[in-house]
Amino acid sequence: MNGSFAARLAELRAQIDEELRACGREPGSVRIVGVSKRQPAAAIAQAALAGLDAIGENYVQEAAKKFADPAVRELHLEKHFIGHVQTNKAKALLELFDVVQSVDRPDAARALGKAAAAAGRVLPVLLQVNVSPSERFGVAPAEAGALAGAVAAQPGLRLDGVMAIGPLGADRDQIARAFELAAKTFAAVGGSTLSIGMSGDWREAVRAGSTMVRIGTALFGGRSK
Repeated sequence: MNGSFAARLAELRAQIDEELRACGREPGSVRIVGVSKRQPAAAIAQAALAGLDAIGENYVQEAAKKFADPAVRELHLEKHFIGHVQTNKAKALLELFDVVQSVDRPDAARALGKAAAAAGRVLPVLLQVNVSPSERFGVAPAEAGALAGAVAAQPGLRLDGVMAIGPLGADRDQIARAFELAAKTFAAVGGSTLSIGMSGDWREAVRAGSTMVRIGTALFGGRSK
């Protein structure tokens, strides 16, 4: 992509703030998580130097390797796990990440809660809600309340809100409707974070009430295979 990471980040923040003003919302009220999946450790370091304070990763093994890199190890970045939670990797998730955005079933909540309690931590989590026919993972909106109860039963977890992935390849109206459903689920579940919106659909997400967007390509450019 053209331009420096810092320039892309500044431009994205300005665009988000412009959209927030148009919606009657407060500029600066949407947090940007840079999705660094399949990006090198050097790219994460560059992002931090540009002022990004949070990154998201999808895969435990990939994240572990990058987070151990000297270029990343000492950075003050909040690390979000945004991939599918495998219960046998709950301990590794606790060791690597500050937030898990993708709790989509009770056994994932129980595994993370057990690992967090054993580590003496309270782990902030989001419920991953499925609002897209193309998405494999996520709890159905109608079942989110029950999953929130499963999270609340774990002393090692703190429910901070909802995450959802918009329908890929859909028209703008379909995306908007999906995010409105995510926002309604968030209102019912409670919390402070509605994590919806990525590089191609963040505008619809902001209009629906997003408080956090997960941006990969628009910031980092294309991913390595």
